[in-house]
Amino acid sequence: MKKIALILTFILLANSSFCQNDNSMEKTIYQFKVKDIEGNIFDFQKLKGKKIMIINTASKCGLTGQYKDLQKLYEQYKDSGLIIVGFPANDFLWQEPGTDKEISEFCEKNYGVTFPMMSKISVKGSNMHPVYQFLTQASKNGFKSSSVSWNFQKYLIGTDGKLDKIVPPRTAPMSEEVISWVENKATVVN
Repeated sequence: MKKIALILTFILLANSSFCQNDNSMEKTIYQFKVKDIEGNIFDFQKLKGKKIMIINTASKCGLTGQYKDLQKLYEQYKDSGLIIVGFPANDFLWQEPGTDKEISEFCEKNYGVTFPMMSKISVKGSNMHPVYQFLTQASKNGFKSSSVSWNFQKYLIGTDGKLDKIVPPRTAPMSEEVISWVENKATVVN
């Protein structure tokens, strides 16, 4: 009888630690698979160990010029483990009205974008994409709740797949704040 109780206790403990591992996985970006701008599956699990910047983009926004610095940042740090993932969204004053094909052509032609771009989604409201539910809800990301205030808001994910930092839309991709995060430098707060 003692052996059976011991075996059952062991099974329960093993199952509870397995569930804990599952819960911690839920707090990372690695749980998501999304459709890229070409219609292929993009699996965040393949980015394990990299720093990830997730950014909602728009082609007809006053901040659209940030594509140039995003591409520059990507080229400068991609070999050091940085990846930028763009999510086109038409949530702010209809500034991303195009189709995935039109968006892809615009980004390549005007800014030479080579970092991964995903299929157009919604980053706010009742149709918010699950990735953005994760990014904006502390209960899902284990870090902080936020709302996407405009196009080109940056969500910075650490090498462990967890949300590290939220950077406002007007902060340039090549800003000291972003570069310090990429290079693991402490930033001075005034």
